[in-house]
Amino acid sequence: MQPQTTPAPAREAGPPESRQSSSPSPGEALEALPARYYTDPDIARAETTRIFEKSWQLVCHESDLPGPGARLSAVAAGRDILVVRTEDGGLAAHLNACRHRGTRLVTAPEPSGKAIRCPYHGWTYRLDGTLVGAPEARQIPCLDKPRLGLRRVKVESFLGFVFVNLDLDAVPLAESCAGLAEAVGHYAGADLVPVGKYRIHDIPPDEEQNANWKVVVDNYLEGYHVPVAHPSLMRLLDYQAYTVDVQDAYVLFEAPLRDKPSSNWTERLYQRLARPLPGLTAADRRVWRYAVIYPNTLIDFYPDHVLPWTALPTAQDRTAIPGAFYTRKGASLRTRLARRLNIHIGWVTTDEDAELVERVQAGLTSPGYEPGPLSRREAAVGWFARKIRQDLDSAEEVR
Repeated sequence: MQPQTTPAPAREAGPPESRQSSSPSPGEALEALPARYYTDPDIARAETTRIFEKSWQLVCHESDLPGPGARLSAVAAGRDILVVRTEDGGLAAHLNACRHRGTRLVTAPEPSGKAIRCPYHGWTYRLDGTLVGAPEARQIPCLDKPRLGLRRVKVESFLGFVFVNLDLDAVPLAESCAGLAEAVGHYAGADLVPVGKYRIHDIPPDEEQNANWKVVVDNYLEGYHVPVAHPSLMRLLDYQAYTVDVQDAYVLFEAPLRDKPSSNWTERLYQRLARPLPGLTAADRRVWRYAVIYPNTLIDFYPDHVLPWTALPTAQDRTAIPGAFYTRKGASLRTRLARRLNIHIGWVTTDEDAELVERVQAGLTSPGYEPGPLSRREAAVGWFARKIRQDLDSAEEVR
C-alpha cells in the first residue's frame, strides 16, 4: 500500500510558547543532506546500526494481536521480529529465530496459541520467550534452558500502535515523544479497527518507490512542492495556513481545509460529507494532521480515518512503504463515504509523489550536484537532515 501525501510546510511564526520546540529561528539557515547520504553504500550500511537498530520501528497495531498467544512477524532494522500478545494481555517481542538452529518460528499471523514451537525440531518457548522444552533433551549436552530463551527485543504500544526497538536501553517512545499523545491521541488508540486488506506488518512486493528511504521521508516532510505537484491538495487545503511543530523526536503538522468548494466533484463531495469519527470534535472536521516520528514512522490523522505507515529501505534506491487504514466503530455513513473519497484522493497524490521521489533519486546521482538552500516551508526537512547527521557523522563507516 502506498501512503497518502502529506502537505506539511512550516508556519512562519514559531510554535506555541507553552511547548519546547526545535523549530529554527527566523534567521537560521536550513541545510539539506548532501547527495552522498542518499547514494553512498557505506552510509546505507551505517544506517542499519546507527539509526534503525537504535530507534523505535512501527510494526503493527494492537488489533493485529487480538488475544493471548496471538503472534505475527514483522521487519525492523533489517531483522525478522516476532511480536506476541502475552498471557496477561501485554506485549513481547523477540528475534524470530529458534535458538537451536535458527529456524524462522512464525511466518503468517496466528490468532492464538499457548506457546511458540519451532516447526523444525520442536523446541518450545513460552510467550515471553523462555525455553521450556526440547525433544530428547538428554541427548543435548549443556542444554541450559535459562540461557537459551529467544533473543528479546524491546516493545511498546504508543497511540495503539506497536513499536519495537533492538536497543534494550532505548528511552521509552512515550517519553521521547512527550506531547504527541496529547495532541493526536483522540484520533488513535487500541480500539481502532482496520479497513481493507492492508496491514502495517505486511510488505507488498509491488508497493515500493524507486528512491532512497530518506527521499521518501523528505517528501513527506514538506508541502513546498504542493502548489506545483498536487493540484488536488491545492484545491482542498489552505496552503498559507499550514503549520508545523518541530520537536526533538517528532514533527506534527496541521493543514486546514479550505472553505471554498473544490472545482473537482470528488473533492467537493468529500468537503460536503466530511464528518469526524467518534471521539473527535467538530473542530477536527476541518483539518488534516500529520506526524513524523523519527526516523521513519509517518501517521496521517484525518477526520474520517487514520493512516500509519513506515518507510523501509529494501535497497539503496528503493523503499517499501507498508501501512494500513484504520477507523473507529460507530462511524456514520457520511463518514464512511467521506473516507472512501479521501482514500481515492490519496491514491492520486501517491502516484504523483512516486514519480517525484524517483526523479529526485535520479538527480541526486548527477556528478557535481550540491543541495541548494531550503525554504522556510521546509523546516522539517532541515530537522530531519540534522537528526540524520547527528546519528551518522560520528560513525566510522561514513568518514
